[in-house]
Amino acid sequence: MAEAQNSPTSGYAPAGGPPPVGSTTAGSIAVAAESTVATRMSAPPSFDVADFPVPHGREEEWRFTPLDRLRGLHDGTATATGGVKVAVEAPEGVTVETVGRDDARLGRAGTPVDRVAAQAYSAFEQASVVTVAKETVLTEPIRIAVHGEGGTAYGHQVIELGAFAEALVVIDHTGDAVLAANVDFVLGDGAKLTVVSVQDWDDKAVHVAQHNTLIGRDASFKSVVVTFGGDVVRLHPRVSYAGPGGEAELFGLYLTDKGQHQEHRLLVDHNVPHCKSNVVYKGALQGDDAHAVWIGDVLIEAKAEGTDTYEMNRNLVLTDGARVDSVPNLEIETGEIVGAGHASATGRFDDEQLFYLMARGIPEQDARRLVVRGFFAELVQQIGLPDIEERLLAKIEEELEAAVG
Repeated sequence: MAEAQNSPTSGYAPAGGPPPVGSTTAGSIAVAAESTVATRMSAPPSFDVADFPVPHGREEEWRFTPLDRLRGLHDGTATATGGVKVAVEAPEGVTVETVGRDDARLGRAGTPVDRVAAQAYSAFEQASVVTVAKETVLTEPIRIAVHGEGGTAYGHQVIELGAFAEALVVIDHTGDAVLAANVDFVLGDGAKLTVVSVQDWDDKAVHVAQHNTLIGRDASFKSVVVTFGGDVVRLHPRVSYAGPGGEAELFGLYLTDKGQHQEHRLLVDHNVPHCKSNVVYKGALQGDDAHAVWIGDVLIEAKAEGTDTYEMNRNLVLTDGARVDSVPNLEIETGEIVGAGHASATGRFDDEQLFYLMARGIPEQDARRLVVRGFFAELVQQIGLPDIEERLLAKIEEELEAAVG
């Protein structure tokens, strides 16, 4: 087992009216908007923060986000303090490096699409690069621990797999931090990568990140995003393809508590022929001012014949006072596809399910927990690591105690 303990500057450097369409409050069903957010950003992608205006909350990509709670990440006023540590545990056959800003591997998977991502790219001093050599099949996971110690930081990470390599990566975020970051996943031809990103921050943490994935020919990518903690968490996974035959599965699970803002904005850009994607995100909300946002964009370009894609978002409201904005978007520029669709729904507990369980002698509180565990079960099983799965199930139980206990 090779280990690399990185300093706070290794990959994470100090920083220099009415509800809109798709909105739902407790117990109501979400309305799915049909417009495409991906093509209506306020500025084109750029690595230079100066190319993005300071957001004011009226922009399409910022209209749901509480800018006043981002601690200055969006307008450049965040003070340089550091205090984020990264530790990488990697099996034999994996190279872990700390590199400077001029490394050619940085930014290959995608370009920042908003001001915070551009600020993160402009401000980091060193990046972490984790490389799995071609044809290497790992039997143990790569574990990346990102722990905040109360500071503000910008960071950049790269995970790259050579042709026909296979790996499982766990990125675990804990502690207290104000963090903006870009994370790049680059898959060579025929490679297989599973990434589990856990946001288990303390209550006051702020985390804004863009995840860029470039999938090689006949390569397979699976992402499992799990978000529990933090005051504000805003993640922007983006997928594109470098060759035909690529497949992407994007799964997400979020439990939004009182006063929390959790936002997941996805884009799958089908830019080459004969690729697949499947997106399934599920969330549960409880408490006053709990706010979850899910934006799912799928773009099928004119040259992407043979595309097969589907996206789905489901939300379960546990208490009054919670709000969900769920907006699936689909833009199709060619009729030569296998299939494309999307779905979104939000609601309370199913009374029939509760009645069924309670009629068999199960107390109401236990019945509610069983319903929520069943709601999340298929996504937890996608992780494939017993220790992480058990930890997340325990966390769900802990959260449900507060909601229905």
